[in-house]
Amino acid sequence: MTPQQTAEHVREQMLANDAATRWLGIDVIAIGPGTATATMTVRKEMLNGHATCHGGLITALADSAFAFACNACNELTVASGLSVDFLAPGREGDVLTAKAVEVSAKGRTGVYDVSVHNQDGVAIAVFRGRSYRAKGRPAVGDNAQ
Repeated sequence: MTPQQTAEHVREQMLANDAATRWLGIDVIAIGPGTATATMTVRKEMLNGHATCHGGLITALADSAFAFACNACNELTVASGLSVDFLAPGREGDVLTAKAVEVSAKGRTGVYDVSVHNQDGVAIAVFRGRSYRAKGRPAVGDNAQ
């Protein structure tokens, strides 16, 4: 398989097993080696007491994009830490897009940046994820490498 085919295979298999991502209505619309783009529409039940999208759910969207980006090469990779800064509120009906890109992946550790924007291009959050890779273990089955 090419690296792109491997990434697409990982997306299919991970989504099939990722109940949280599916439950939140997150769609992984693009994936490639070290990158992933995911979208989520803000629903009424995602709003906090200020009628804006709960920060934990914005973080979950960014974390899902991060997870798909760092597993796209089909090596089992997990988060070892993250930070997030909220820049603007998400509102009911907004379509939020999280774009994850690999900054560095050396040895067993990686760093990924995720930007979250709404449908108007307004920056909602920035997220930095740190990952740990279990070398030699596939992220998904079928030996797609």
